Amino acid sequence: ASGSGFLFFVSCCLPLHLNEDNARFGLLAALILLYLLCGAVVFSALERPSELQAHQRWQEQLANFTQQHRLSLDSLQVLLRQYEEAFVTGIRVDAFRPRWDFSGAFYFVGTVISTIGFGMTTPATVGGKVFLIFYGLIGCAATILFFNLFLERIITMLAYIMRWCHERQLRRAGVGGVEARGEDDSLEGWKPSVYYVMLILGIAALVIACCASALYSAMEDWDYFDSLYFCFVAFSTIGFGDLVSSQRESYKNQEAYRLGNCLFILMGVCCIYSLFNVISIIIKQTLNWILAKLDCSRMQCPCQGHTYRRQGRACPCSRKQRFTNASVETVCDSETDAGRRLSGEMISVNDFMANKVSLAILQKQLSETAHGNPRQSHVRQNGFSGGVGAFAIMNNRLQETSVDR
Repeated sequence: ASGSGFLFFVSCCLPLHLNEDNARFGLLAALILLYLLCGAVVFSALERPSELQAHQRWQEQLANFTQQHRLSLDSLQVLLRQYEEAFVTGIRVDAFRPRWDFSGAFYFVGTVISTIGFGMTTPATVGGKVFLIFYGLIGCAATILFFNLFLERIITMLAYIMRWCHERQLRRAGVGGVEARGEDDSLEGWKPSVYYVMLILGIAALVIACCASALYSAMEDWDYFDSLYFCFVAFSTIGFGDLVSSQRESYKNQEAYRLGNCLFILMGVCCIYSLFNVISIIIKQTLNWILAKLDCSRMQCPCQGHTYRRQGRACPCSRKQRFTNASVETVCDSETDAGRRLSGEMISVNDFMANKVSLAILQKQLSETAHGNPRQSHVRQNGFSGGVGAFAIMNNRLQETSVDR
């Protein structure tokens, strides 16, 4: 009952004149804001006490050091500020690898175009900062394109693997040996699930992270949990910079370690980026399901307008509906269908080819690839390909705009 009341409250707050895309965008913005607020509360509760304790310990250490060595606090703080300035340029108390030799610069540009940006190396000259702006503009765009093309190939491979597994399951069930047409019908109605893709990508990312963590624990003397933490921060391109691999002056088997480090980061970033795209599609489906619930809440007013009639006001539930010809049964049927898809059962290829339901781009590509259907010719007639995720959404908008003109 409380969930229905919340949905009804949100439905009254959402403007009815917005189309579905704008409503989805507004709902997503509101949920992200709520997500940020919850995250801020949790992290503040977890980290704020530790921050206060560290600040108190540092003040005590400064006081003890100035008393033991008979130094003024002001002169010591001047020295510490100078060290902070030197720290930005790569100066450390312990010996670390050079920041701006060829190998260090190559590591730096890799963190730039991958958008990881650890922050342990930054340009200090005006020329370096200006060059970074133009270099990163082109490099980041090219890398995002590479990640999208990588995701398309991963989806193609997974679609073939899932189709092969489905065919094998049909043969074991005796479908293929009974009638060829029956097998074709079973394959045509087969639904390659986006959730299987998310599961496979998640397992692949976890395996890569576990293997990389074992390597970092041995080479960097990190705790295994800290190594896992670094893998997520690096693979997701968050890149805090509190832990950075391959920064010591020398390692045992140094060249092999640096090569393995680059390969692990490359594979991890590709897998996590692909996983984020798939999760974003599932979030979009969840938003569609919520909007369908909101439509039902608008049409099924819990107050029946009695309270508002007694007060001489119009019930907000009696406002003009978005679909004037839609009935409660029609909207609730679409809600049931959305809930069915959210449960893991995706739309069949027959429904998709009949244009009965609008489906996510990833599901479309899975179906087309698994069934060997070629891309529609009109998709590329204006130079815009389908793509995946946000890349596909942009291409579809450009495609529609070009066709309208």
